[in-house]
Amino acid sequence: MKPQRIKTISEFHRMNRLAPPEHPLISVVDYAKVAAAKKHIGAHAIVADYYSVSVKRGLEGKMRYGQMEYDFDEGVMYFLAPGQVLQPSPIASGTVQPSGWILLIHPDFLWGSHLSKSIKQYAYFDYAVNEALFLSEKEETIINAIVQNIRHEYQGNTDKFSQGIILSHLDSLLNYAERFYQRQFLTRKIPNHKILDRLEELLSDHFSGDPVASNGLPTVQHLSDSLNISPSYLSSLLKSLTGQNAQQHIHNKLIEAAKEKLSTTDLTVSEIAYDLGFEHAQSFSKLFKTKTNTSPLEFRRSFS
Repeated sequence: MKPQRIKTISEFHRMNRLAPPEHPLISVVDYAKVAAAKKHIGAHAIVADYYSVSVKRGLEGKMRYGQMEYDFDEGVMYFLAPGQVLQPSPIASGTVQPSGWILLIHPDFLWGSHLSKSIKQYAYFDYAVNEALFLSEKEETIINAIVQNIRHEYQGNTDKFSQGIILSHLDSLLNYAERFYQRQFLTRKIPNHKILDRLEELLSDHFSGDPVASNGLPTVQHLSDSLNISPSYLSSLLKSLTGQNAQQHIHNKLIEAAKEKLSTTDLTVSEIAYDLGFEHAQSFSKLFKTKTNTSPLEFRRSFS
């Protein structure tokens, strides 16, 4: 079924049988009420024209995180950017009742502020739903307090300071989320290092097996698909653990493989470029020179 497009926050409220929003461009809604509405009207995939940040409890089943599975025991934080497809979340039907909140932010609310551009720099808005942020109790308390401040501000008598104060709270919310994701990258060592180990295997197979020219150069999208994670999440994970994003990591592995071939085989530079997946030897030589400050031939001569 084609996803339903929701253009405004008012439409979201109507669709989920909520009272009209108190502010047309920003709203905090009770997730329990949304979950109750979905049981009656059904859950459908949607495409929204606004940002959505939420913390949900009481979801049923398990969530995949990389190659591991986790129960929905604690607060799970999701981020959604305009234009992304949101699939229905599993709603609890047993003893655990759904709880939490959904913060909706229309891009027009950010217009003219630094957040209108900087919000796009937070990579977690591009993470897949299975890469959600698992909050500790302390972290959830911090996030909930910020969202409560946002709600109180737009519910009060708005004045010329209101938007700036709310934007400041949003800034804090996004920065805390960034901090907590960095914590998650570091504390979930087993699944994260399994992802890195598998990534190394994929790159080693690509560069050290049979000639791979027919497969071309490995791409971030292809690797992330093979790892069952999103490209943005893969880059953020690598950046946190290694200091390099996914594309830089690929290039470094490629240069390592090229150095090995240049120093241990009699293949020509063109043949090595072809084996590594380059269509043109010039592109390989340019990348090699950029990364090593020397040409492939100069590097080879250093071993003679």
